[in-house]
Amino acid sequence: MARHGVSHRAVAATATAVVVCLAIVMMSDVGNAERILKADDQPAEDLVIKNKEPGIVSKVLHFLWQSGKSSYQHVWPDLKIGWKLAVASIIGFFGAALGSVGGVGGGGIFVPMLTLIVGFDPKSSTAISKCMIMGAAGSTVYYNMRLRHPTLDMPIIDYDLALLFQPMLMLGISIGVAFNVIFADWMVTVLLIILFLGTSTKALFKGIETWKKETIMKMEAVRLLEAETKPNDNAGGEYRALPSGPAINQDDHVSIIYNIRWKEFALLVFVWIAFLAVQIVKTYTVTCSIEYWILNSLQVPIAVSVSIYEAMCLYKGTRVIASKGKEVTNWKIHQIILYCSFGIVAGLVGGLLGLGGGFILGPLFLELGIPPQVASATSTFSMAFSSSMSVVQYYLLRRFPVPYASYFVVVATIAALVGQHVVRRVIALVGRASIIIFILALTIFISAISLGGVGIVGMVEKLANDEYMGFDDLCFST
Repeated sequence: MARHGVSHRAVAATATAVVVCLAIVMMSDVGNAERILKADDQPAEDLVIKNKEPGIVSKVLHFLWQSGKSSYQHVWPDLKIGWKLAVASIIGFFGAALGSVGGVGGGGIFVPMLTLIVGFDPKSSTAISKCMIMGAAGSTVYYNMRLRHPTLDMPIIDYDLALLFQPMLMLGISIGVAFNVIFADWMVTVLLIILFLGTSTKALFKGIETWKKETIMKMEAVRLLEAETKPNDNAGGEYRALPSGPAINQDDHVSIIYNIRWKEFALLVFVWIAFLAVQIVKTYTVTCSIEYWILNSLQVPIAVSVSIYEAMCLYKGTRVIASKGKEVTNWKIHQIILYCSFGIVAGLVGGLLGLGGGFILGPLFLELGIPPQVASATSTFSMAFSSSMSVVQYYLLRRFPVPYASYFVVVATIAALVGQHVVRRVIALVGRASIIIFILALTIFISAISLGGVGIVGMVEKLANDEYMGFDDLCFST
């Protein structure tokens, strides 16, 4: 009986639901009939207009995507000697000097300079900026390869740290270059302003914190020296210099051959060559074909395998981030995954905006407790590989004129060497490595203002001219 009662109730509920649905359908039909009768009294033109009027979703989709349309039109000025080239060279020189010291490359200064002064379009400026970053990073790496850690007996470049992040950085660069072709300029501008203001603020606070620690160290060093020195020691005694904390040793320059960890360096070169081979072979395929996407997907196992190897060594304790000194980090799986994700994001942003991944890696290394000199050197070392790879990709996409790019590469290369030499001397003189962090924060902030301003101006002009501002088709654009 209970079962029959349940079945009767189920049938009754089902019948009620059917009746309600039929009632709703009938009411909607009646409503439609009334609207049709009312429409008979209106002109036919009004009905056509109302039927054709798109909704909000359709308008947004139409704004972001129109098949066969592209907002990219390259503008390449001729290479002529004049005031524009002179001003651009000066700005590029100081941008490369500051960027190389801070370990961020200087792309945030290069892109506005190339756009506003020289007259390149934003995406061509992004590609030439990558060429300049490659030149500055290459010369900086050559300079740093002869330097030792400021306080430990090891190279100033942390090769284990680079081995963890650099493969992911290069993978992100490949994705970012594709996004640079697809994304509209206003999308890049919004992302840039949000990212750079956050990282510059974080770096500034880190610089202030480091400055305070250095001040405490200096005061403690002075007290210890005064406690050990007798009153009559100064009379006819030998001058004793005050300890200055992170100052560079006099014999910090050694031979490059003995200052490179060749096993880790060989792995990094292997990743670079593998990525380069993929990019070269890809030029012989049709864009967006099956072979094209298969070759692109090969970059994932190349990068992931090397990073996983280093991550497992750090997790098991067979390798350590020695540049942190006595402080040993017990690496956990979620931390390693998070840091590798930051490497991909850094590369993606670098390829998308034409910047060095150091805008993210530099502040990240500082948060990990890496000394400023080591953070700058390791970040630049990773950028040397990733920026050279993105230059190859941009060249294959024909995104920059070679004569202009070659000239600015020379300017950036010289500027980076000068900047490294001058700032290292200043740090040795004042004994404050926090200067590097302040240069990092200043460079990122200037980049946010300049790049953000250029992007907003371009966005307003396109809106005024009613130009297409949606996504570009990767297959159509290339």
